[in-house]
Amino acid sequence: MKLNFDISPKSFWIDSIPQPTLPSLQEDLNVDVAIVGGGMVGITTAFLLKKAGYSVAILESGSILKGTTGYTTAKITSQHNLIYDKLTKSLGQEKAWQYATANETAIKTISDIVTEHKIDCDFTRQNAYVFTQSDEYISQIEAETLRAVDLGIDATYTNELQIPIQVKAAIQFNNQAQFHPRKYLLALANQVNEKGDTIYENTRCVDIKENSVITDTGKKVTAKYIVIASHFPFYEGFGMYFTRLHPERSYVVGVKTKEDFAGGMYINAEEPTRSLRYTDFDGQKLVLVGGENHKTGQSKDTSMHYSNLLDFAREIYTVEDVPFHWSTQDLLTLDDIPYVGNLTAKHENIFVATGFGKWGMTNSTAASMIISDLITKGENPWLDVYNPSRFTPTASAKTFISENLNVAANLFTGKIATLSKHSEIEKGHAVVLEGGGQKLGCYKDEEGILHVVDTTCTHMGCELNWNNAEKSWDCPCHGSRFNHKGVVIEGPAYKNLSYKGNKVE
Repeated sequence: MKLNFDISPKSFWIDSIPQPTLPSLQEDLNVDVAIVGGGMVGITTAFLLKKAGYSVAILESGSILKGTTGYTTAKITSQHNLIYDKLTKSLGQEKAWQYATANETAIKTISDIVTEHKIDCDFTRQNAYVFTQSDEYISQIEAETLRAVDLGIDATYTNELQIPIQVKAAIQFNNQAQFHPRKYLLALANQVNEKGDTIYENTRCVDIKENSVITDTGKKVTAKYIVIASHFPFYEGFGMYFTRLHPERSYVVGVKTKEDFAGGMYINAEEPTRSLRYTDFDGQKLVLVGGENHKTGQSKDTSMHYSNLLDFAREIYTVEDVPFHWSTQDLLTLDDIPYVGNLTAKHENIFVATGFGKWGMTNSTAASMIISDLITKGENPWLDVYNPSRFTPTASAKTFISENLNVAANLFTGKIATLSKHSEIEKGHAVVLEGGGQKLGCYKDEEGILHVVDTTCTHMGCELNWNNAEKSWDCPCHGSRFNHKGVVIEGPAYKNLSYKGNKVE
């Protein structure tokens, strides 16, 4: 069976449930809390604050829950690869405990909300595993098991899995969970927006002035508190987040298999990353196989990553169909802990939540609880480990230097490279050409229409690269993405590329 990954990617989470249509902001507003971003953090934070009696407004640049939240693997787990031994060594026992407790509490919070509000979102308890097929990682898994138990997590060491993969060692976190993230969050959004005056889509925020969020149409929302939950912070307030975050893309193929999937959630310790879980689909199990991460804009053939995952799936199962495949973009911090709390030490009433890496379900929930507590109580027991202003030289220094050298290299290389002209461009493909002293991105669509854009990113001037799997122009520096006509798909950029027009060839 030949599978065509040139077709447009499609997320199961988005395809399997209708999307609501919500209005854009048409007039100035005054509320207690303005939340920028309609993903998991934005929706959950609004849900918690409205429950506490606060008036809120969610401002989403596109459609709610169709960003990173709509392209996740949706594992609700405190098991974040091999993190706890590393955290204890670099940040100390207390902060490692805070992180473990925050994520364990997030699992319980999601479970409690599902039960209390009777949300039909395929929530099931599952064990989660980190496994290795390499002798190199056995001692690390042993150490991680001991550390997790010491931090109060129900974890055990094993050398067997429920699925047909032979392993050298594995750590099993018990009583974790999985769900359909959009079924869960749309239920929360309906409660937040019950009077139809809280969530605004297609409302792009571009600035904060004093205590008001300013949109690209000039409308503003004035609030006592502002929460920046826009994935990459749209407003940095001199917090230098562009030097402390780097974007990575990863991939998922959803496969139907002849054999039954026994259950559980899995990820390996070594590279390349391989992740597995299942979800219900048309009365059977759809197996989600993920991995193949790379820095955004820095892969020459993004379609290859889907093929690699499919090859892996075929090594352990008889694959009968691949109805879904998609990719996502994650932001990683210098020390692998999200930034959650005050935007900077000088911004008492502006909060940020970003940098969830590959573990957004529990960390997003924990972030929402932290920010809600800071607004309603002025404190939270997990703030120290998540504090965006933290200084962690042991955990961060090497990463800070390497990531910013990478940004500088891409900025410099993109500006000086000389590219030869291509006279022929195949349909569905793109090239970068020199023209009039600037680089031009040329994409020919399936109708033979050539679309031309300026490939200089409108965020900080890096040169964009073509993503052939997603048909987008991606920034290798900070992760901004644009469609073939130069329209922003994903920030931090909020200005579109200069569109030079199109012609039929």
